[in-house]
Amino acid sequence: MVLVGPMAAGKTSLGRKVAKDLGIPFVDTDAVFVREHGAITDFFAEKGEPEFRRIEAEIIAAELARPGSRIVALGGGAVLAEATRELLRGHPVVLLMTTQAAVLRTANLSRRPLLRDDPDAWGRILEVRRPLYDEVADVTFRTDRGSKEQLARRVAGWMRGQGRRQRTAGDEPNTSTAASRGMDTDTE
Repeated sequence: MVLVGPMAAGKTSLGRKVAKDLGIPFVDTDAVFVREHGAITDFFAEKGEPEFRRIEAEIIAAELARPGSRIVALGGGAVLAEATRELLRGHPVVLLMTTQAAVLRTANLSRRPLLRDDPDAWGRILEVRRPLYDEVADVTFRTDRGSKEQLARRVAGWMRGQGRRQRTAGDEPNTSTAASRGMDTDTE
């Protein structure tokens, strides 16, 4: 399963919890980037966003190609790459959404290069990226409502249901069903 969504929507913290609950590995592609290339804020400053996005897409492709079940959390802008969106079509994708007010309350803005100098950029960035998130998502969950435990149970339950549908349909383990595309829960 892949988690997508805007910056600071909770992809990493929720992904870790759901992976633990399901007993499967968790991978944060931003953490992989940091391990291999250093701090994202420094990389942005030194080499720019286009180079970051190129390497990010390579990391995502490598992680999605690995066999076995796991949860992979993508950075907020990962969906900007057409190649990444194409790869996501072969995997169950959960969109995690929140609000700008929730992000500004909880996020460490100094670690987010696109928000550090302009916290209001979150809404403008979401406006551009929302159609791309909707394009790749099978289901949407709101992270600004309820507890992390409640949300983790709902996401884990959805993921278990995906596995049953896949086995029934005879699909590959990481292929989502067309019937689930566009499913939306916990919406406004």
